[in-house]
Amino acid sequence: MTRKQRLVVVGNGMGGARLVEEIVSRPGGEHYEITVLGAEPYGNYNRILLSGVLAGTYCPEHIFLHPLAWYKQHNIRLYAGQAATRLDWQSHRVQIADGSWEPYDRLVIATGSSPCLPPLLNLVREDGQLIEGAFTFRTLDDCQAILAHSSRARRAAIIGGGLLGLEAASGLVQRGLEVHLIHRAPHLLNLQLDAAGSTVLARLVSEQGVQLHLGKETVAVLGADRLCGLRFSDGSELACDLCIIATGTHPNTDLARAAGLAVRRGIIIGDDLACSVPDVFALGECAEHRGQTYGLVAPVWEQARILAERLTDSASQKQYTGSAISTRLKVSGLDLTVMGDKEPASSTDEVITYAEPTRGIYKKLIVREGRLQGAILLGDLPGSMPAARLVQLFLRGDPLPTNRAELLFPYHAGSKQELSVAELPDDTQICNCNGVSKGSILAAVRTGKRSLQTLCEATRAATGCGSCKSQVQELLVLACEGEVAEDPAVHYYVPAIPLTKPELVRVIKERKLRSVSAVFQALANGREDPTSKAGLASLLKTIWGKDYQDERDARFINDRVHANIQKDGTFSVVPRIYGGVTTPEQLRRIADVAERYRVPLVKITGGQRIDLVGVRKEQLPAIWKDLGMPSGHAYTKAFRTCKTCLGSDFCRYGLGDSTALGIKIEKRYQGIEMPHKVKLATAGCPRNCSEATTKDLGAVAIEGGRWEIYVGGAAGSRVRKGDLLCTVASHEEVLLYMGRFMQYYRENAKYQERSYDFVERVGIEQLRRVLVEDVEGICERLDREIQAAVDAYVDPWQREAEQPATPTQFSQALDAVPVPLGASE
Repeated sequence: MTRKQRLVVVGNGMGGARLVEEIVSRPGGEHYEITVLGAEPYGNYNRILLSGVLAGTYCPEHIFLHPLAWYKQHNIRLYAGQAATRLDWQSHRVQIADGSWEPYDRLVIATGSSPCLPPLLNLVREDGQLIEGAFTFRTLDDCQAILAHSSRARRAAIIGGGLLGLEAASGLVQRGLEVHLIHRAPHLLNLQLDAAGSTVLARLVSEQGVQLHLGKETVAVLGADRLCGLRFSDGSELACDLCIIATGTHPNTDLARAAGLAVRRGIIIGDDLACSVPDVFALGECAEHRGQTYGLVAPVWEQARILAERLTDSASQKQYTGSAISTRLKVSGLDLTVMGDKEPASSTDEVITYAEPTRGIYKKLIVREGRLQGAILLGDLPGSMPAARLVQLFLRGDPLPTNRAELLFPYHAGSKQELSVAELPDDTQICNCNGVSKGSILAAVRTGKRSLQTLCEATRAATGCGSCKSQVQELLVLACEGEVAEDPAVHYYVPAIPLTKPELVRVIKERKLRSVSAVFQALANGREDPTSKAGLASLLKTIWGKDYQDERDARFINDRVHANIQKDGTFSVVPRIYGGVTTPEQLRRIADVAERYRVPLVKITGGQRIDLVGVRKEQLPAIWKDLGMPSGHAYTKAFRTCKTCLGSDFCRYGLGDSTALGIKIEKRYQGIEMPHKVKLATAGCPRNCSEATTKDLGAVAIEGGRWEIYVGGAAGSRVRKGDLLCTVASHEEVLLYMGRFMQYYRENAKYQERSYDFVERVGIEQLRRVLVEDVEGICERLDREIQAAVDAYVDPWQREAEQPATPTQFSQALDAVPVPLGASE
């Protein structure tokens, strides 16, 4: 039996991981035993989307391309958090950070690049670390550190007006900080844009709230142990308490240089992507090819494709001859496509421009000898040629029309039709990140990929920066003649397991799967999916109650620390105040805690409770111990609160004791797990001061001592009056039917399906038949199951304030599954 070749990939970034993915997907890949050495303690993630994490539009788990389980599934040994420290190419081995040596037959260096640090006075401390409050913005850890610090910051400074600096500035503006961007060049994106285009971009960025300081050079950081401002070359200063350095990158070549490989700016490689020593290759940002290094993802993935072909096919003579630089960027939410030259090289070059600065539109084309040599396309211009077509003309070097105006306004005179992606040639590149053509997309549709999800998975189109997704969707609709297939995953309870909720519940009960990992092992071939964990945890807690086997990494950060994360990375603490009724002693205790821990904001919530906002994670256990009150569950997908009015004891209109009923409801159902958050209210009369008819569940007192029970109300971004489920005569019956509805909702709703969507989907008539008339004979079981859930409830702060579940539960370490923003009362 022939021994497998040992392939070691140094670097688990976008280039290294993409190479490995290409190899294992090709014939010939099975001949390799693959080891990956990654400096970061995670799987591979999409670095392009880090700015979205900073802005809050993405959660970290959503940007992972290859989670840890992927490597295990493909029999790849991943040393996560173990960088290579030494290369001995004569002996064909590489040393790992733990001191061990890994032998190889072939080695690929894909170490990427690191941030450049400007020579600023006081920026770096004696221990080699940046001064507190200063950050680079390159990794997921950088992003998490910035978010954690931003909770204590008010004014941020970004040094560097390139793409990364602009994205960081935009993200922090969306976090609510005052943001100043300092750039020593007189124009933003001066490497990509000309002066006129930069001026238009600067106007758009300023309108978003970023304060620009152009032509200004930073020379020093102010502050001894902690950053408090910046000093500039003109002697002026800017106070700030957070600073991001975004002044470019340099290739990581230390490993190669120390081993004696040929290195200039990057590790020198030939057209075969080989280095200057045998059996060692390099790709990505660390590599230099024909004097050129690349900082964009498309050339890196092109190199990965070519090298994978050469490694898996001994007959392949595929060469890498360099990449034409063209990319479509998302700069602070603005569409920008750049390619080739930004200025004419000689007086014979033609320059075609069109600008509407007030609308944020700037178009510039450079034509040389009848061919497109460069372009800047900022903003959307109705009726203009799609950027994809111009990119194609640039990459192919096709002759241009004699009438140059057709490049910007291609539709015929008198025609009101705009040129669409449907009119582009089949070889037009639609996805620049992955090099996917229109023809490849249409061919995939013809093979049966008739939904957007399956099409993107099959072709990789729109899986990079995502800016081409609308064009991919347009092509899908075109190829299917409008009959686009519904993505199968729409009906799955969670993405990783192809089962509907009833099917999944049945299998879980049959196989007695009591933990999330057990479900993955049994139903997903052991492959864990971070995006599915929280939904499975919710379902398993509903099915098994106290017998559910809790696994901490299956929870959102909110549920792990029992507090609601805010956009700045701090948390809010909401103690339970039953029915909105409190005491002077409780109020004193809350006031004392707010003063003792310097809580930035104390707020009365919409659910008649008091919210302590801006609490640091490590403060949570001490605050809850000092409060001595149960959790209000303002952070989780569960029963939240029951809002009450004064009711019959004090109000002259009161027909029923809504306050007493609200307290009974809240004490009975507090913290019960639900598919989504559930808010309740009780109103003492039809005047409805507590808005009971627009809550997930509401009870309204009417004449004769009776109560109307409403379900499926809403008063958020969508307003909906609840449907009348039934009318009952006592508090006990209100509790009975509310609990019955909750359990039916728990068992039958999709994860994160709000009650109002559930009620509309099932229908109020069907709900009455099932829950009131008991036509299916399940009401006794529903009552028994909700009682079991009530009996199993334990307030989390009774135990975890004194004894955290894990040593890092309340530390500022990276949380594996953060919660999306927007969870509030």
